[in-house]
Amino acid sequence: MQPTLVLVSLAIASMPLAAQQPTMALVGLRHSHTWGHLDHMVKSKAAKLVAVSETDAGLIAEGKKVTGPDVKYFTDYKKMLDEVKPAFVWAFLENNRHAEVVEACAPRKIHVIFEKPLAATYPQAARIRDLAQKYGIQVLTNFSPAFSPQYYAIKAKLDSGDLGAPWRLRVTTGHGGVFPKSGKSKIFHEWLIDPVKNGAGALMDFGCYNALYSLYFLGRPESVYAYALHLRPNDFPQVEDGVTMVLTYKNAVAILEQSWDLPPGTGGFEIVSYQGLIRMEDGKLEVKKGRAAAAPLEVQPLPPERADAITYMVHSITTGKPVEGLVSLNYTVAVNEIIDAAKRSIKEGKPVALPAAHAAKATH
Repeated sequence: MQPTLVLVSLAIASMPLAAQQPTMALVGLRHSHTWGHLDHMVKSKAAKLVAVSETDAGLIAEGKKVTGPDVKYFTDYKKMLDEVKPAFVWAFLENNRHAEVVEACAPRKIHVIFEKPLAATYPQAARIRDLAQKYGIQVLTNFSPAFSPQYYAIKAKLDSGDLGAPWRLRVTTGHGGVFPKSGKSKIFHEWLIDPVKNGAGALMDFGCYNALYSLYFLGRPESVYAYALHLRPNDFPQVEDGVTMVLTYKNAVAILEQSWDLPPGTGGFEIVSYQGLIRMEDGKLEVKKGRAAAAPLEVQPLPPERADAITYMVHSITTGKPVEGLVSLNYTVAVNEIIDAAKRSIKEGKPVALPAAHAAKATH
């Protein structure tokens, strides 16, 4: 290590913990996931929450109950960025405003975390990627599977070759589609069923997860076919409440179901290979090879820096290493491309081919 770097490292190590923590600010409180993360943010040892930007008085009042008096509140997030100068922000806004946030943060060299998905459309996602590359900032999309060791265990088992090449992925995700119409999640419900602000309905809400799985385990598909259901038009007048996607590959297929009409306990994950299968249901992960009985699949813990989105972002900032894998721009931009292809397929009633020119971008 160079002498200068040694001196810097020693200086940082001798600083109080609060001084070592990168600062974090929130842009919006408009995603229901906010309320599952907020207390953890306040208590995080990886980063210090210093400010929140929101315009809705009710959401501000709810936020202050958790953050306490030490966190500053703003109604103008650009003013917050200039005054507070956080190392990174976590945005909890409508999906179609994500590119707007990066347009503000990137020139200021402020890194960004988003709740899934990366954007409402593929062009918006590509815009985010281009800005991040131009200004050298990290953009991390908080897909929860990226911080769950089960999915890495599945990938490691497949990559070992012990089961042969996987040829079918089938995933069912969703819930009963009962959304709060009052309280702190009311605004979230309003934009979740808006085809412009969300980007779609159940297709975007759960299909983004399923598209990510298909990219991770099978790679980039050659085509996307999708069929939508409108089972509850009174509840969801502008968007679909259920979609089945079929992603085709040269030697594989992904059958992906996402719905707001599922009773409790519905769902599951299964990937089939030439010699066996891996199945996950209710968090239970098992592998079956040939005619042998199914057995639990061993799961290794993730490294400490992959504990959660905040820890991984701070690791990326402090080491200078880009965010990789399931939360990387390569994957998350490709997710939006698949969802846009599915929307087009629904409209046209036929499969939509993906351009082969981008094939390398979804495999790293």
